[in-house]
Formats: sequence, structure tokens, C-alpha cells
Amino acid sequence: MPRAWWKDIRFLLALIAGLTAFVVQSGELGTSDTMHRLQTAHSFWTSEPAVFPDEYPEFGVHGRGGKLYDWYGIGQPLLMLPADVVGTYIERLPVFADYNGNDPSVRNIFVTYTSNILLSVLTALLCFRFLRLMKFTDLESVAGVLALMFCTTHLHYTQNMMENNYIFLLTLAGFSFQYQWLRTGNHRALLIGSAAFGLNLLTRLTTGLDLMAGGLFLLLVAWSQPLRGRALWDRFLTYAKTALPVYAFFLLIDRLYQYHRFGSLFNTYLHYFAVEHRMLDPTLPANYPFETPFHVGFLGALFTPEKSIFLFDPLLLLTILVGAMAWKRFSSETRAYLVATSLLLLSYICFYARYTVWSGDFAWGDRYVSTAAELVALLSVPLLLRHRAHAGKLVWSIGMGLIAVSAVIQLASLAFWLPLEIYQMETFGHPTFVIALRCKNIVAFALGKMDAWGLNTHAMTEDPWDYIHITNWNFLPFVLRRAGVAPAWAVRMCLAFLTAGVVTLIATLHQLRNALRTTLPS
Repeated sequence: MPRAWWKDIRFLLALIAGLTAFVVQSGELGTSDTMHRLQTAHSFWTSEPAVFPDEYPEFGVHGRGGKLYDWYGIGQPLLMLPADVVGTYIERLPVFADYNGNDPSVRNIFVTYTSNILLSVLTALLCFRFLRLMKFTDLESVAGVLALMFCTTHLHYTQNMMENNYIFLLTLAGFSFQYQWLRTGNHRALLIGSAAFGLNLLTRLTTGLDLMAGGLFLLLVAWSQPLRGRALWDRFLTYAKTALPVYAFFLLIDRLYQYHRFGSLFNTYLHYFAVEHRMLDPTLPANYPFETPFHVGFLGALFTPEKSIFLFDPLLLLTILVGAMAWKRFSSETRAYLVATSLLLLSYICFYARYTVWSGDFAWGDRYVSTAAELVALLSVPLLLRHRAHAGKLVWSIGMGLIAVSAVIQLASLAFWLPLEIYQMETFGHPTFVIALRCKNIVAFALGKMDAWGLNTHAMTEDPWDYIHITNWNFLPFVLRRAGVAPAWAVRMCLAFLTAGVVTLIATLHQLRNALRTTLPS
């Protein structure tokens, strides 16, 4: 007898992902980067410019005809475009007439909720699909999905809408569908996986590294089967005939967008970014924006207390630990995936090591490499469960401790708007253990001790908008109440929805536990 739909594991995972994204939203886009990308999306279908003149020279690059453009790819603006259109018309409804012009805007609230919920649900379903393709059990796969959602920086970027989760979704789709093709010969799966990797190129051209990591993953799996000689060559030809035209198509779109803005098919937006900034500041070095000494960015991403990937994504340590204890017991697919994604992470660290803001600047952790770190960490919990008996009690205890610490760190990342500690570090100095400072801020704010503990940020920023947002719980009802513009009934209604969402999320997690118990031996 088929299982009832409300007890289906995939449905419950999708519901958990959607509810999680719903309850963590602040209504804000998170950073100025995303605000600028949304404005770019807005310029696609309205008469407004991509960059307003008064934003220059802090933001914007002059392109064709002297117009100001952003220096980002077209990927995330395209993602937000449908929500921007709908949100704009909702914002113009008479019911919001007295609120328009305030922050967070109705349009921003609609864009963040709809886009982040969609990304979260699709990522959960795709992650479960990929783990099952990798021959993990339902329990191990569910654990992997939940660990990704609650124990990696993926949770933070579910609240703060940068490009990270979108890139993660597309990269994992590329891995998943191309791997399905390798296992089954399904040509449609290869086409979908190639389209996912290609679409990623529109977000950041550096995601070409993800594309190459996906190809390396397939090669390592094929080599381990073993697949040699004519059979391997035939697979390669099939891959090339399908994937390369797809990649070329999306690369052409990126180049045409580049030509539309800057009149060149062959340069990247970083070239014009560098030229413009050197004109404004002739003292900048000739190799700007890649003037940082390599060792500073490389070691910084690994070991600094402000940006270390091991501090912000501790499940990486769990992947290393389980790998050291049980590598020989891993399947060939698992070893291939870990090698490919680890090299991808190393590649990103090396690429951005010399970048002028290698750390990602205003971000929780190192946002340029966090997506690759999540990909490596994805298998950590499933592997811990699978090899528990062979790893021993010590490894199991350490693993459970790392999972608990990871969950606390990611939940803490949601509490305040991310620039809080950055403003504090400008006063306290460097280096600063950011995660410990965030935990101290949470306790101090909850107890009303911010001034007494020397954490008051009033003198750290002259921007009243920033001050409101870094001295407030970073969830929509509290942001609306703190700004003091939304009517009290709206704040109460949002708080009621938030509470209902949290209760439903807990109930759904419990239902998922029961659903798993009915399918597993005791």
C-alpha cells in the first residue's frame, strides 16, 4: 500500500526546508550587493537605471554611452526578476499606500520570502536525490539534508540572500544529473546537468571551476568502474557532444550581456572595475584588484579567527575525521566526490587568495569559498552514520559534538544583521574571534547588557539605518517593530505567523522522525 503523501519523506523534507526559510527571513536582502542586483533586475523591465547616479563613485562602473552599470553577472538578477515584477505590483496596492517608502519595503519582503523559500525547497529535494543516487540509505540521506540546512553556512545564506545558495543549487544539480547519466545513460539527465552548470556561469564566471569539478567527478567514477578504452572514449564523446554546446550557449549569453554593458566580448566586468577604480585612485597598484599577497588570503581562509572555513563550517572537520578513519571503506563514488569537491574548495581558496577583499568583506565567514565548503561537508553526517561501527565510539562522540557545535554556530549567525561584528571589529581591532563575539552579543542583547559590556555600536556607525538593523533581532517582526513605521497590528500578525511557523517546523521534524522509524529496523 503506498505511503500517504503527508508521510512521504520527500514531502516532509520539502516542507521542513520551506518552513525553515520562512521563519528565518528578516524581510531584508541581506547586503548591498543583493540590493544592487535586485535594482538591476528592476531595470530590465522598468525605466529605472541599473545604478543610480548618486551611488557613484561608491558603486557602479561606466559602460557604453557613459551609463552606469553594476559589476556583477546576470544570474541572480534573472532569479529575482519574476518576484521583483510581482512584488512591485503588490507594493502598489492601496493597502500599502501609507507604508511605501519605508524599510523593509513590501517588494523586498516579497522577493526575499519567495526566492529563498523556493531555493531552500529545491535544494532539499535535490540534496536528498543526490545522496540516494550515491547509494546512501533514507536515514543517511535525510541526515545529510538536515545537516546541510541547519549545520552549515547554507542556513545563514538562507536568511541573507547572496548568490551562495543559488550557486550551490545549480552546482549540486550539475553533479546529480550528470552522475545519473553516467550510471544510467539517460541523455536527458546529462542535458539537465549541463544546463545547471551552464546557468551557473551567468552568476559568476568563477563557477567554471564547479563545472570542471563536475567533469573530474565523472572521470574518477568512470575510471573506478573500471571503464577503459573504447567504452570510456564513447562516454567522453557523448558528454562532449551534449555538454559543450550547452556550456557554449550560456557562455555566449554572458558575453552578449557583457557586450551590452561595456562593448566588449572578451573582457570580464572585473577588468572595468579595476580600470574605473584606478582612475579614481591612481595610487592603486597595477595588479589591483589582485594585489593581496597570496599567503595572506590563502592562510586567512583556513586559519584566521574572523574567516576560517573550519570555524564557520565545522562539518568540514567531520569530513576530514571520518575520511581519515574509514577512507578505504568508502565507495568509489564517495571517494571521487570528495576528491573533486576538495580540489574545488582548494581552487576557490587559491583563486581568491590574491583578491583585494579575499575574505568576502561584509559576510558571515568567507562567502567566496563557503559554497564549496558546503559541498565538501555535505557527506560528513551520512558517512558518520554509515561507518559508525568501524569509526569507534571516540569518533562518534567527536562527530556528534561537531554537529552540535555547527548547529549552534549557524543558529547564532541568524540572530543579528551580519555587519554587527564588522563594525565592532573596527573599534576593537583585529584579530577577533567573530563567532565568540556573536555569542557574546546574543547574551548581552538578551540581558540588556550591551552598554555595560562595551558592545554598544551607537558610536561605531553614523548611519541611523545601519544602527537600527544591527541593534535588533534579525527577523521580520522585530525589524518592523524596531523601525517603528509598520502599524502595531502588522507587527503582531507577523509575530503570530513566525510563531506558527516555528511550531509547525518542530511538528514536521517530529513527523519526519516517525516516517523514518516506520521504514527502518529498530
